[in-house]
Amino acid sequence: MDADLELVVGGRPVRFPAVWLRDNCPCPDCLAPGTGQKLKDITDIPNGLAITRTEDAGESVLVTFAPDQHRSAFPRSWLEDHAPGDDADGDGRTEDDKELWLPADLAEPPAMSWPSYLAGGKAEALEAVLRVGFVLLSGLSVVPGRVLEVAASFGYVRETNYGRLFDVRVEPAPGNLAFTSRAIRPHTDNPYRDPAPTVQLLHCLRAAGQGGDTQLVDGFAAAADFRAADPESFGTLARTPVSFGYVDEETDLRASLPLIQLSPAGRVRWVRFNNRSMRPLRRPYAEVTAFYAAYRRWAELLARPGRQLTLRLAPGDCLVFDNTRVLHARTAFSVSPHSPGRHLQGCYADLDGLASTLAVLQREEES
Repeated sequence: MDADLELVVGGRPVRFPAVWLRDNCPCPDCLAPGTGQKLKDITDIPNGLAITRTEDAGESVLVTFAPDQHRSAFPRSWLEDHAPGDDADGDGRTEDDKELWLPADLAEPPAMSWPSYLAGGKAEALEAVLRVGFVLLSGLSVVPGRVLEVAASFGYVRETNYGRLFDVRVEPAPGNLAFTSRAIRPHTDNPYRDPAPTVQLLHCLRAAGQGGDTQLVDGFAAAADFRAADPESFGTLARTPVSFGYVDEETDLRASLPLIQLSPAGRVRWVRFNNRSMRPLRRPYAEVTAFYAAYRRWAELLARPGRQLTLRLAPGDCLVFDNTRVLHARTAFSVSPHSPGRHLQGCYADLDGLASTLAVLQREEES
């Protein structure tokens, strides 16, 4: 008997623990047909599990386990796709699964017309959001609420204290600096939430006469460069929890997380940055001073003009972007009695819904 199964998979030797194989047994007694959900709990698997016999069945490997003589058939293709030994995070959400960019690297920003999106281009557009971090859809009708239809085309609207739909325009008594004509530096939205919305959509209903340009920064690319140039400061930001907050008459939101969040494998998974919403850092003196030195270097890096992709949204344009990765900003714009100013409508959604829709579309294309 042996506690492991050793196979050559994809040209390399792989050792499969017996308990791993048994926990992933695909037989109908262990895996529900149709749903693909496990029927056995880990506590249902016998202790001291071992493999008594293996058989080569061509496209599959047959395995018999002791002490209960349970038999499993594992397709070789499945074993190759799921073999232990890969130390990647595996969810497609870290820097390793992205195309990192500076504006100069992008021959053309990911863009598509709304009619093309509806006529079969949806998978390409959604893949751009996951890979590059954003896509610009053009040619939508300039109708209030249309941004909700865009979100519904790939997932579900994430309702917040701003509602299902929010307006970004100058307000007489703004509860947020976004509702002014001021320039807004690169930031991510809702850092005072845990979890924060992971997808943001902005639909242009009216452009500003002058100014009001949208700017995007690839936060993952910036973080990778920051780590290479200043690993000590990078480590400080990755391990220091920062408090964010938002308060109005009906809302009191708070969250405390690092500005750069890492996966279990130590890869960049989330960038959270919004100076407007940061609250006092309550850490020991040495940690506060180290944090502020790193924070300044990080903010200076994000603000470099060479990192900011400038887009001028026209009426009917809708920007869809990854709020865990892409920071957005805008230039100041003018408002006068003769120019009512810039007006965007926005909503939030989530990356898991977008990724699910993309996976189903790709599965349908392959079948």
